[in-house]
Amino acid sequence: MENNSPVSFKGQFLMAMPSLVDPNFNQTVICICEYTPAGAVGIVINRVHPSLSGKDIFNELKMENTTIAESIPIHIGGPVHMGELFVLHGPPFAWEGCFMITSTIAMSNTRDILEAVAVGRGGPKSYIIALGCAGWGPGQLESEIKANAWLTYPVFEEIIFDMPIETRWKEAMKKMGVNPAMLLNTSGHA
Repeated sequence: MENNSPVSFKGQFLMAMPSLVDPNFNQTVICICEYTPAGAVGIVINRVHPSLSGKDIFNELKMENTTIAESIPIHIGGPVHMGELFVLHGPPFAWEGCFMITSTIAMSNTRDILEAVAVGRGGPKSYIIALGCAGWGPGQLESEIKANAWLTYPVFEEIIFDMPIETRWKEAMKKMGVNPAMLLNTSGHA
């Protein structure tokens, strides 16, 4: 891609800079799922709902589920559409509402994928379930990036699916070669 080509943030992580103190986004990592001239949509991958589990969600939706559902964390995907569920996942990708983000990561929000996850059969091996998403209007994300609110880096699956939730921001920063401690020190935060 040439330097003067339009940039797409789809398939990128946004890592909040320490100066971004909005409680919805402080030290978050967001996977950008869609990016168009109309705006952007992403899922926060490092915030978990303090009291909800997969079992709560599946019971509310009247879905059969296994005891494993109790240990499925529900992420807080962002402050937009807080009543909607989104599944960020790896293969398989044959779900009704499957929307590809990269060649190895997709987002779905249809009942078929939730039912497969609930019973532990046929669903994706790697996934996170999120309530809500993050959204930006036309030009808003670009303005925030220019104002140094976010760093961007290509998505990598280990951060989404394999790293402990509480280390995802620091590990994403380290992966792009940024020492989070230096950022925190230079911004005047302890």
